[in-house]
Amino acid sequence: MRFSSISCSCWTSTGSLMDEQPTPFSAYRTQVRVEWLDYNGHMHDASYAIVLSDANEEVFAALGLSVDYRATAGASFYTVECHIRYLAECSLGQGLSASTIMVAADERKLRLYTELLHEDGRTAATGDSLYLHVDTALGATTAMPSDRHDCVQDMLCAHAGLPRPAHLGLGVGAARAGSGNT
Repeated sequence: MRFSSISCSCWTSTGSLMDEQPTPFSAYRTQVRVEWLDYNGHMHDASYAIVLSDANEEVFAALGLSVDYRATAGASFYTVECHIRYLAECSLGQGLSASTIMVAADERKLRLYTELLHEDGRTAATGDSLYLHVDTALGATTAMPSDRHDCVQDMLCAHAGLPRPAHLGLGVGAARAGSGNT
């Protein structure tokens, strides 16, 4: 594992990773918008997907893998799988933030786990997302350039020691440990 004095200009880590306390990526902030509400007066289920996607896009931007990357490299990360857990209602005007951990990555794939949080710290939703690196001209999965892959690996290493929730990767209807449900 490369965990020495890593300095990568593509994301906002400061100093040596050896000297830092590892933390999730937490740049995303928003407020619940009226167009995100359903007829019950709280955030529509599809709106949680939008917010989680926007939060993950902040991670891609910090890694230099967002809109400018697509324009210059002709490649992008495409979402191929996402599992969302809805844990609390969100109402108009409520402040939300996101906390994201890079769970896994290689030259062609990237997996992010994101918690959507209320201002008081309660978890509103979680998203476990898998992305593939796609050459947009070919329409096929390709390896990302080594400089971008190095930055991804830097973040992956920085997040390696962060705790993972027990539900990560379990999918829909999976029994929780100790619940007795099958």
